[in-house]
Amino acid sequence: MASSDTTDPAFAHLLTYIEDSLAFQTSSYNDAYLDRRISARMRRRRVDEYEAYEELLRDDEEEQQALLDALSVNVTSFFRNPDVWEALRDVLRDLSSRGGRRDPITVWSAACSDGREAYSLAMLAHDDDQVDERRIEIVGTDIKREILRAARRGEYHASETNDLAEQLEPIGDWERYIDRDGDVFQVKDKLTDMVRFKRRDLIREDPPGTFDLVVCRNLFIYINAESKRAVFETLGSALETGGYLTIGMTETIPPECRDQFDPVEKRLRIYSASDAAAQR
Repeated sequence: MASSDTTDPAFAHLLTYIEDSLAFQTSSYNDAYLDRRISARMRRRRVDEYEAYEELLRDDEEEQQALLDALSVNVTSFFRNPDVWEALRDVLRDLSSRGGRRDPITVWSAACSDGREAYSLAMLAHDDDQVDERRIEIVGTDIKREILRAARRGEYHASETNDLAEQLEPIGDWERYIDRDGDVFQVKDKLTDMVRFKRRDLIREDPPGTFDLVVCRNLFIYINAESKRAVFETLGSALETGGYLTIGMTETIPPECRDQFDPVEKRLRIYSASDAAAQR
C-alpha cells in the first residue's frame, strides 16, 4: 500500500517538484487534500513511496498529466443545492430590475469546472419571465485548459455516478435547454451563446472584468488560508457596486475579508458588496 504521511520530507520534496516542474501551485492547497489525490495515483501505479513516485513522474509525461488532472478540483453538477438556485433566481430578478433594457447583467462563474454551473445560470435566466436573458452575459473561468474545452463543447455523459437527468430536475422541463440522445446530454445553442469560457488562475491573476454576480462555490474547502484570502480579495475586487457573491454552502468568508461583504441569505451563502468595499 502506498505511504501516506504529509510530515514525510519526501512528500515535501515531491510537492516542490510538482510546483516547480509541472507548474501546479501546490503551496496554495491543503496538504491533506494533495496527499489524498497523490496517494490515489500512487495506488493506481502500484508505487509505495513518494520518492519512487517522483522518479516515475520525471520520466512519464502521461502520468504527469494524469496527476495534474487528479489535482484539479472538478467536482460539479447542474443546480447543485437547489435552494441556492431558487435564491439566485431572486438575485437575477433584482439585477434585471436595475438599469435600462440594454444594460448588460454580467455574471462570473469562477472555478467553473466543466461548465455545468455556468449553463445552470443560463437556464435559470431563460426560465424566469422576470429576467431578460438577452441582457445576461456569463463568463466561466477555470485554471485547467482541458476542462474548459469540455465546457465549451457543452456535452455531458450520464453514468451510474453522474445522473444528469436528476441534476436537471430543479429547472423543470429541462429538454427546453438540453438535447438528450441516450446517455449523452448536449446543451443547446441558446445557452452556449450566452457563455464565454476563459482560463484564469484565481490565486495569481486579476479577475476578467467587473460583474454584477460572482459565483464561486466549493473551491475554498480545498485551498489553504492564505490562498483563500487572496481569492476572496480577487472576487471582491470584481464586484460592481451592489453586486452579489455566492460561495459554497459549507464555506465561510475569512475574517480579514468580511467587511467587503454583507449577508443577503447567510444560510445559503449569498452576499452583496458592502458599502465599505465600494468606498475603497
